[in-house]
This record gives sequence, structure tokens and C-alpha cells, in this order.
Amino acid sequence: MRLLFVCVGNSCRSQMAEGIARHLGHEAASAGTHPAAQVSENALKVLQSKGISVDGLSPKSVDLFSAKDFDMVISMGCGVSCPAMRIDQDWGLDDPVGKSLHVFEATAEEIERRLSEL
Repeated sequence: MRLLFVCVGNSCRSQMAEGIARHLGHEAASAGTHPAAQVSENALKVLQSKGISVDGLSPKSVDLFSAKDFDMVISMGCGVSCPAMRIDQDWGLDDPVGKSLHVFEATAEEIERRLSEL
């Protein structure tokens, strides 16, 4: 399945979702409406602790993508409004930015659970 994960900063949830989805065999990308300067250190730590490659992960703008290139576009739950892009699902996940590693781990577990239901 070709998946695009979108949020505001594209530094935490959507980056973890991209990495986890690829690890599970999906074609995946992530983007933000206002991309951060870099991927969150805790997001990278969580992925690496699960044996998931972080190569190529970087914040990207939604303007670089077209929903028609994906089977599903998933908002991570931050009220993302992408007027030029359809959103198929909103996962409603709290943003872990600035929170503890434990919160990032719990977010990654929830992403894995939701991906297993697709």
C-alpha cells in the first residue's frame, strides 16, 4: 500500500509513521504543512530502538506531494488542513514534540497498531 502521512511539522508522528510503514513493507512518505528544520531526536531514537532505518527521513512540505500518487493519505491528528489534498483518515494522535521518550514510544506503538489494521 502507498501511504502518505501528513501533519504540521513533519518532525515526530508522521516521521515515525513513515519509518514504521516502510519497515512493514508499505511504500510510505510523510510531509508537513509547515515542516520543521529537522526530525525529532526522540523520534529517531524510537525508530532505531525498533531496528527501523532512519535513512532518508527529513521534514518535507506537503506541496511536494500529490494525493493521487497514494492509496491513502493519513493525517496524524493535528487539525491539518490541506486544501489541495484529500485526507482519507485522521488518526487523532497527540503530538509528542517536546515530551519524554516514553511518550514517543507510546505514540510509535499506537502507529504500529493502526497500521496493522489497514
